[in-house]
Amino acid sequence: MSTWIGRTFISDTGWDHLEALVDIGDRMAGSTGERAAAEVTRDALAEAGARDARLDEFDIQGWERGSSAIEADTETFSLQHECIALPRSPSETATGDLLDLGYGLPGDFEAADCEGKVVMVRSDIPDHYDRYLHRREKYYHAVEAGAAAFVYRNHVEGCLPPTGSVGTQADPIGEVPAVGVSAETGAQLARKYDGEEVSVSVEATIEDATSQNVHAKLGPDTDEEVLVTSHVDAHDISTGAMDNGAGTAMVVELARLLADREDELDTRVRFVCFGAEEVGLVGSEYEADRADFADIKAILNNDGVVQARDLGFYTHGFPELEEALDTVGDRLDHPLKAVPKQGPHSDHWPFTQWGVPGYHAYGETSGTGRGWGHTHADTLDKLEKRDLREQAILLGDLAVHLASDEFEVAHRDPEDIAADLEAEDLAEGMRITGDWPYDEQE
Repeated sequence: MSTWIGRTFISDTGWDHLEALVDIGDRMAGSTGERAAAEVTRDALAEAGARDARLDEFDIQGWERGSSAIEADTETFSLQHECIALPRSPSETATGDLLDLGYGLPGDFEAADCEGKVVMVRSDIPDHYDRYLHRREKYYHAVEAGAAAFVYRNHVEGCLPPTGSVGTQADPIGEVPAVGVSAETGAQLARKYDGEEVSVSVEATIEDATSQNVHAKLGPDTDEEVLVTSHVDAHDISTGAMDNGAGTAMVVELARLLADREDELDTRVRFVCFGAEEVGLVGSEYEADRADFADIKAILNNDGVVQARDLGFYTHGFPELEEALDTVGDRLDHPLKAVPKQGPHSDHWPFTQWGVPGYHAYGETSGTGRGWGHTHADTLDKLEKRDLREQAILLGDLAVHLASDEFEVAHRDPEDIAADLEAEDLAEGMRITGDWPYDEQE
């Protein structure tokens, strides 16, 4: 064991790939930058020792940022670091009285008259609230309540407007214009213009585009396989180091590590680095539509790794996945935290929602929300090479364990996944965003 651990702890493979990704710059879904990132990832997987490295293209609804602004009385909030469009916002202008709804909890929308208003909400939730509210859920609560426009106010100080897409799988472009503003700009708007007329404008180019998934594999050519995944794309306002350059760099590092331990793999391992995650899990949905779920033993999805030293794992109600974390954690004397809840917001989900055993691996950070993620500050200097190497040791050993005959896990009934979502109060938000897939089952 010590040999492969030592080689991983001095390896530069993953970190070099992370630097290559952030140096590309804009990796927005459908862009030339995303394509370049997919190509260098394909080549890096092949160089790491994986075979049959390739790209698989698919069509998406493209969206390219133009200008955006909030105009209030004589003030215009339009500088890059004050007001930015949320991807897949429609390209249009809307006017209405500003309504500051604070956290934007479901009850806040029920209690307010949002009809024709420009609704502003924070990007976090209060400490006492028992679940995370995704940006798209708040957006579609506003749409359903009749809002004319949506303003997403960061809770993280530092003049950092947040981004993040709107739209649904069925209707990729949102229904009302949507922008993100910093905590400081949001506070100024609330102080000076709550109840006053404001105008929100978004200009964007909306046309057909192409994205791609990256594939490679290791191990025996079994029908059954373990998927090790990430997403290549990132929002265009930053270099996407944490979200999710680090995840894709981890997949490349794991390919190097597993090539070193290929004789220990009893099941094929397939690496998939998805495109177009940030605009609605489009790449993973495309792959899931073509997959035979019965052949997928488990998924190890890396989204948010390296942003903190310790790892957490959503385990989606699979006790065998929790036991595997205990086994690897005990063997390497390192904590691996299981979160036995549903996590429907990354690329494992198009598979796991139908009962495929899946992890969402991430770095455990303090506080609520994304922190620097989805802002201009998602940059390489926030990450540590040591953390990537240490986590690769843990995730690599976990991947080997998942691909061993020793590890067995049963798929879950989708009805049980749906019941868990109801019990965890996630179903309401998924229904309002159009992400509830079980209607035909009910």
